[in-house]
Amino acid sequence: MTTKVERSIQVDVPVSTAYNQWTQFEDFPHFMGGVKEVRQLDDRRLHWVAEIAGVRREWEASILEQVPDQKIAWAATAGATNAGAVRFEPSGPGSTIVYLALEYEPEGVVEQVGDKLGIVERQVTSDLERFKKLVEDQGYASGAWRGSVNEGVGIGTPGVSSAAASQGDSGKAGVSGTAVAAGVAAAAAGAAAVAAAVKSSGGTEEKPSQDVVGSVPPVETVEVETTAVVAEPPPVETVEVVETVQPVDPDRDDSVLAELPDTTTGKEHLRENEEGRPGSGV
Repeated sequence: MTTKVERSIQVDVPVSTAYNQWTQFEDFPHFMGGVKEVRQLDDRRLHWVAEIAGVRREWEASILEQVPDQKIAWAATAGATNAGAVRFEPSGPGSTIVYLALEYEPEGVVEQVGDKLGIVERQVTSDLERFKKLVEDQGYASGAWRGSVNEGVGIGTPGVSSAAASQGDSGKAGVSGTAVAAGVAAAAAGAAAVAAAVKSSGGTEEKPSQDVVGSVPPVETVEVETTAVVAEPPPVETVEVVETVQPVDPDRDDSVLAELPDTTTGKEHLRENEEGRPGSGV
């Protein structure tokens, strides 16, 4: 599935100045944040190297139509699939409206995630703002090419169908490891957010796309052995047994007990011995 981006900006310079600056393709890295290099091979062919969100892409493009002060249209002929056009319309004596339209085909999970996040759209907006600042600050174009290509043919705005020969670069220019990790993390986070939103709304959860499922490693189940812990009983407290002594009743009469024979202690026997014991004069 392809993506189309259309943006415009007002630049406060005459249309000829804005157009002339745009024809200096090799100066594009000065205001296009994602463009690393543009080499003009001849009047019609350009070699591009760009990197957006960590994804490095490379392609060759052919100018299909170029009309001074009006339009430049292109389409890729090899590498990353893209095509589009930039148009210039006067807006008063010293102002120009620059319209940029492009269509591209994202490749791989990283670019598809970036596409859903609108990274390219934000990059195009930022590039136009930097172009405006560049040309307005210097007040003139750094160069100009006033030739024409297929003028009067009326190609319109080319789409990816005009770049069918490019067939994508299949990651030929390389993808940084950081970009892959970021793309996979974004895909996983996006899938989790969708699942949570569906679950909270009471709907039916949809399965994530194959790219997302394939990029997230399975969760390993770890069996944990648990051991029951028996609490140690508290120590038994030793209780000292104290003999209870019956209190003596002060009003009790023991005279009766004195007259009774004491069979357990031999008190009566001892008394008889004392009465029969000889005195000191014996």
